[in-house]
Amino acid sequence: AGQDPPKNKRPKEQGENRIKPTNKKVKPKIPKIKDRDSADSTPKTQSIMMQVMEKGRFQKPAATLSLMAGQTVELRCKGNQIAWSYPAYLDTFKDSRLSVKQHERYGQLTLVNSTAADTGEFSCWGQLCNGYICRRDEAKTGSTYIFFTEKGELFVPSPSYFDVVYLNPDRQAVVPCRVTVLSAKVTLHREFPAKEIPANGTDIVYDMKRGFVYLQPHSDHQGVVYCKAEAGGKSQISIKYQLLYVEVPSGPPSTTILASSNKVKGGDDISVLCTVLGEPDVEVEFRWIFPGQKDERPVVIQDTWRLIHRGHGHTTRISQSIITVEDFETIDAGYYICTAQNLRGQTTVATTVELS
Repeated sequence: AGQDPPKNKRPKEQGENRIKPTNKKVKPKIPKIKDRDSADSTPKTQSIMMQVMEKGRFQKPAATLSLMAGQTVELRCKGNQIAWSYPAYLDTFKDSRLSVKQHERYGQLTLVNSTAADTGEFSCWGQLCNGYICRRDEAKTGSTYIFFTEKGELFVPSPSYFDVVYLNPDRQAVVPCRVTVLSAKVTLHREFPAKEIPANGTDIVYDMKRGFVYLQPHSDHQGVVYCKAEAGGKSQISIKYQLLYVEVPSGPPSTTILASSNKVKGGDDISVLCTVLGEPDVEVEFRWIFPGQKDERPVVIQDTWRLIHRGHGHTTRISQSIITVEDFETIDAGYYICTAQNLRGQTTVATTVELS
C-alpha cells in the first residue's frame, strides 16, 4: 500500500506535461536534469569492474586482491568501448597468457597461468569516441591491484640483476622493489656503508604499489641500495639498485656547437661538433643542415653518447654529433646548423665555416 501513492503521482505529472507542453517545458526539465546529474555522479564512486568467480558468479574486486600464482583471472568492465591498463611486463613480451576482448556490452581481460611477475595494477575505463578520436570517460572506471603470491618469490621478479635509478632534484625517484605478499614487511638498505635506510615518511616513504619513494632526492641519497622483505618467517633480498644523482634540470636539450676551425683553406678537412648535456636517461636525436647538402656533398656524421660524472658524484649524459667534411671546397662554406631534440623539445645552434 505504501508504494501506491508514488505510482499514482507519476502518471499525473506525465499527464500534465502532455496537456501543457509549451507552458511547462522548462519546469519538468529542471528536476529531470538534476536526476541525471545525480545518476551521473554515482558511477564516479562506483567501479565498472567485475571479477568473474567460480561457477559463473561475479563480484566487485577489492582495491587489492591476493591470489596464488597459477590462478586464472578474468575481469569484466561494463561498456561497449573499454580500454585497459595492466602491468607493463605483460606488454613487453606480447604475452600470450593475456587476452583482451571487447564484447557488445562489456570488455573482458583474461590472464591464465599467472606468475609473481604479473603483480600490479589492472584497470579499465570507458571511452567517449567521436569517429577515431576517443577520450577517457572519468565517470566510468575500475581498478584493482593484484598480488600474485608465488612460493619463494617475495619480490616481484626483475628482468635484470642490477638496475639504475636516477635521482632528479625536481621530482620523485622510486626504488621499485614491490612485493607479492600484501603482509610482507619491507626495509631499504644501503650496501656501503652497510645500514638500513629508514622510510620515515618525510624523505622516503614505502608504497606497496611502487616501492620506496624518495620524495625530494638529493646527492646524499646516491649509492647502491637493496630491499629486504620478510613474510611468514621467510626473508628475501631484492636486486641491487644504483642511485645516481642527476645534475642537469629537465627541459629541451642544452646544446653547444664548435667547429674545428671557422676559417679553412681549400682541400683541408673540417669537423663540426654538436654537444648536449642532459639527463642520463633522456635520449637525444640530432639533425644537421649544411651548405653542401643541396649538392649532395658527401659528409660523415657520427652520433655518440656516454655518462659522465661531474663533481660530487653528479651524473650527466653527454650526447654528441660530429659532422666531418673532407677536402673543403667553396660549396662547403656557410652555416652548419645542428638541431638537437628530446621528448621535452628541441634546440638549434649554428656556426659558420668560411674559406680562407
